[in-house]
Amino acid sequence: MNQFNIKGKIIVITGGTGVLGGAIAKSLANAEATVIILGRNQEVIDKKVSEIVKNGGKAAGFEANILDEESLKNTRNTILKQFNKIDVLINVAGGNMPGATIGPDQTIFDLKIKDFNTVTELNLNGTVIPSIVFGEIMSKQKEGVIINYSSMAVDRVITRVAGYSASKAAMENFTKWMAVEMATKFGDKIRVNAVAPGFFIGNQNRALLTNEDGSYTERGNTIINGTPMKRFGKAEELDGIIQFLCSDASKFITGVVIPVDGGFSAFSGV
Repeated sequence: MNQFNIKGKIIVITGGTGVLGGAIAKSLANAEATVIILGRNQEVIDKKVSEIVKNGGKAAGFEANILDEESLKNTRNTILKQFNKIDVLINVAGGNMPGATIGPDQTIFDLKIKDFNTVTELNLNGTVIPSIVFGEIMSKQKEGVIINYSSMAVDRVITRVAGYSASKAAMENFTKWMAVEMATKFGDKIRVNAVAPGFFIGNQNRALLTNEDGSYTERGNTIINGTPMKRFGKAEELDGIIQFLCSDASKFITGVVIPVDGGFSAFSGV
């Protein structure tokens, strides 16, 4: 028996149209799961779904607001009517805003509380709400998996990203709390974990880490110098750990945050 087999699993992915979310959707579809992509733009969602289907995978997609509990419940119910179950929820959606970031010439006193609140809502509530909405179905099924996306900004103090760091730290705490809640009250077949990617170049941070000619910025070089593998991660390098956490190979693992960072979190710099 292949413990890593996820064939036939129904996997919902928030933020499935982004770089990391899109990559894991493609990978899981290649492993014969059915992926359900949730995003903010139906046209972009349909494009991602079409790409997966053209490559022989099974996929569907829905426009959904992860911060609106009622609309998310409606989306959940639509998925259940079409697919009868939900095996896995992967919370990839998240983000940052300029006002919640401290620039090189700024201090913490330049923080914009409105932007800080928006970032906190997106990264914390944007995980909490889907986890509750889809986790409720898992509690009734007595089985299911939730996987959240954290960040190196929790484990280490990463300069500038004040709002992002605080909200992801809160999200990690919620991950562990919900893991305990689900296991103690609904059984050992419901697991909640997170991955903490190191530095992957995506649309949100590309300009921060690379110059127009492809060379690294000062910040990009600082990150590379603190990463023992001396490179940025590739989106597909998260595929293995996510499939592992989706599968029975990890059936005694819950409440943990697994770094995928090229050694960044282990490196002291000396």
